[in-house]
Amino acid sequence: QVRLVESGGTLVQTGGSLRLSCAASGRTSSIYTMAWFRQAPGKEREFVAAINYSGDNTHYSDFVKGRFAISSHYAANTIYLDMNGLKPEDTAVYYCAADQRFLALVVVSTTPSDYESWGQGTQVTVSA
Repeated sequence: QVRLVESGGTLVQTGGSLRLSCAASGRTSSIYTMAWFRQAPGKEREFVAAINYSGDNTHYSDFVKGRFAISSHYAANTIYLDMNGLKPEDTAVYYCAADQRFLALVVVSTTPSDYESWGQGTQVTVSA
């Protein structure tokens, strides 16, 4: 069993920056890729960014490229999402997820159903 706990969400002004953290515990050896998703009210959950567990391969959605950066601290079993140039449309609950499929070693998935473990989410609100 893997447990994920997100933190760092808050209210920020347009153009501001924020860092989200996600700490993993439990059977972390079963994690091959970790990712951030987000879900705004009335919308489906969407992929934001992912990183493999060794931290040398990252993948981003087009709408955050150049603004967000995902990173990992392997020894601390923690990943981060550094968000810059925040816009009101970035307002959402941000979720951390772990892909424990062996395939995740070579293929980064952007599909929520491929991720077995999820955190409780952290709210990010960007004011206009």
